[in-house]
Amino acid sequence: MKNIGVFFIVLLCAVSMVFTGCEDKNKGKTVVKIGNYPLDTDADSRKMWDKWIDQHHEKYPDVRIIPSRYDYSVDTFVPMAQGGGLPTLFVTYFTEPDKLIRSGLLRDITKEIEAIGWDEKISGFSRDLLVRDGKIYGVPSEAYALGLHLNMDLFRRAGLVDSEGFPLYPKTWEELAITARTIRERTGRAGLCLLAKDNAGGWHFTNIAWGFGAEFAVERDGKWIAQVNTPEVATALQYVKDLKWVYNALTPDPTNEDWGTGFAALGSGMAAMYIAGPGGSGTILINEQYGLPPGDLAVVPLPAGPGGQYSLGGGTIFAFPTYATSAEVTAALQFLETIGKAPVVTPDTVAAMNTSAHNLYNRGVAVLLDGISVWDDPEYNKARDDAIAEYLNVDMRFFNDYYQTVTKPGNIRNEDGGPLTQDLYAELTKALQAVLTDRNANVQALLDIAQRNFQSMLDRLN
Repeated sequence: MKNIGVFFIVLLCAVSMVFTGCEDKNKGKTVVKIGNYPLDTDADSRKMWDKWIDQHHEKYPDVRIIPSRYDYSVDTFVPMAQGGGLPTLFVTYFTEPDKLIRSGLLRDITKEIEAIGWDEKISGFSRDLLVRDGKIYGVPSEAYALGLHLNMDLFRRAGLVDSEGFPLYPKTWEELAITARTIRERTGRAGLCLLAKDNAGGWHFTNIAWGFGAEFAVERDGKWIAQVNTPEVATALQYVKDLKWVYNALTPDPTNEDWGTGFAALGSGMAAMYIAGPGGSGTILINEQYGLPPGDLAVVPLPAGPGGQYSLGGGTIFAFPTYATSAEVTAALQFLETIGKAPVVTPDTVAAMNTSAHNLYNRGVAVLLDGISVWDDPEYNKARDDAIAEYLNVDMRFFNDYYQTVTKPGNIRNEDGGPLTQDLYAELTKALQAVLTDRNANVQALLDIAQRNFQSMLDRLN
């Protein structure tokens, strides 16, 4: 017993020394916890980030950057924000700032961002999401617009390429249905991977429905009005139903398809088309994890419908909890410079952008010029494009139509649903699941239910 007691005393002393050492190491420093540190499954990116952190500590010895991975979730965010458990800097989606600002859960960083002049460089697309009553509540990270990803191997096998090998891709939603059926008949693979497992199903469906003239929520006299059960939405939902039961165009069970499985289906050749924004982690999944060579990937504009042609725009922002201090916010903004995510051009930011592109290139991931920037800063955008151009490993002619389309005025639309975008997506996904599992499902009845549910949610805010 005496020996056991001695052991525990020694153990407690050792633990105390470890924590005391950590405290001493950070004592007097500004500690910044970074929530967007790469996943532990991405060893290459972690190595790159660790190098950036070391460089940052050399440049700013009074700052301590601590990786603290956090993946934003509607379910976890509020309790973590209220309990003080969020990292200093975290990433969330373009759909979220409005309700988080309304709830008082995001820090106003106007003073800190104006002090370094970044406020004047935020693009109009991003500014609409981050600025309320003249106050800035975050820093734009990345922006995307949905396009149609193509597996060129399946398009070639289906004979859907021209004499130069470019895809004969669908220009309208009606053409997409026919193209998808042709691919099924000629290759035995699904023409399209449609999502219907979670909110991503409703997310993609809104973009399809816009092409049929839909608009899901409008603000009138300061109150939000749902428009979920309109003839335009019903036509779009019937179209999706027909993709399943008339054209046999989809993967076996769309209700099991989510954002990640969509990239898996495209990359592994189980589906020829998938709706997504190009670049980012999705492209890594397609090329690195599921083996589609960069040269076999194309991204083209989403099809048009009788109501027009639109691309749903979205992206991510860097944000701060309300309890982050001014010193912590400033230090975090400086770290964004170190990793090349700030609208400044210095040797460090250029080196970081080069490192990012080189990392993707070495991993066999498509490196492509990105025509959508969150910053209205020609010098920064040119430096970013120059860094990418050095490692370009795709034929941009397979992407040019997409970029030419999404940069047209009026093409990109912000996500629908007013202040309750994710709630709208959830209701639409229920309707999708019904029509994709029951060929006799009543489209209008399903949308009437979704209308009542969504309006009741909006009424609680009105």
